[in-house]
Amino acid sequence: MHPSLLQRSAGSCSTTGCHRPLYISKHIVPARAVSIRTSVAAAAAGAAAPAAAAPSVSSNGASSMQHAQNPLVELPEVSGPRVAVVKRSTKETSVEVRVNLDGTGQCIANSPVGFLNHMLDQIASHGLFDVYVNAQGDTWIDDHHTVEDIALAFGSAFSQALGDRKGIHRFGEFSAPLDEALTHVVLDLSGRAHLSCGLTIPSQKIGSFDTELVEHFFMSFANTSGTTLHIRQLAGKNSHHIVEATFKAFARALRRATEYDERRRGQVASSKGVLTQQ
Repeated sequence: MHPSLLQRSAGSCSTTGCHRPLYISKHIVPARAVSIRTSVAAAAAGAAAPAAAAPSVSSNGASSMQHAQNPLVELPEVSGPRVAVVKRSTKETSVEVRVNLDGTGQCIANSPVGFLNHMLDQIASHGLFDVYVNAQGDTWIDDHHTVEDIALAFGSAFSQALGDRKGIHRFGEFSAPLDEALTHVVLDLSGRAHLSCGLTIPSQKIGSFDTELVEHFFMSFANTSGTTLHIRQLAGKNSHHIVEATFKAFARALRRATEYDERRRGQVASSKGVLTQQ
């Protein structure tokens, strides 16, 4: 069971790699702490403690990462009419995403990209989706592959959970402020992928996170979810505030678009009669 209330703590680094903060239900615990608890439990059961090592190569040669990785955690099962589990493995990353569109805003974001974990928590909290992510990647190169593949898997999971998209509002929009920053997001779960991103982020980095990956995250999500997505920055000077306001507005717009329209009575919100990518 995952604790419902955890204390905020900074991540820790060692000579073998840096363990980013793990997000669990809006609070942070260092990923290393999870590894310690897992090791103690394994020892008590008479089993060898799992090592925080790179995943082994699969039969299709998917993952060949040799550097130390953030430990994986056990993700909760998802159940309900609109849920999905997507796994994506390449030579660069290993990602698992579980979503429940009718959730309560629960989040476990376990990736080596700490700032992205924080943003995934915003999507879950403000969209009222349950979002569970395990991800390892070649972040010794940079964060690009890991951010991209998490977004691709996340978009695929949303598309699968939506199914035929019958009865949903389809369209969503929201403007979210964060202090001096203000961002407006409009989206359409049309089955057609498009991104128009009008963000002007002053700094190239937020901590160690490359801010150019913000647009790439949304582009990757749009491509696999079949979403037409427009993002406009209306105000903002602080890079962290601008990006976080964007993710919050995105979450609220996505929540509206995925919710059921009672007047639709299960019909597709399209004169064509379909909203799927097929």
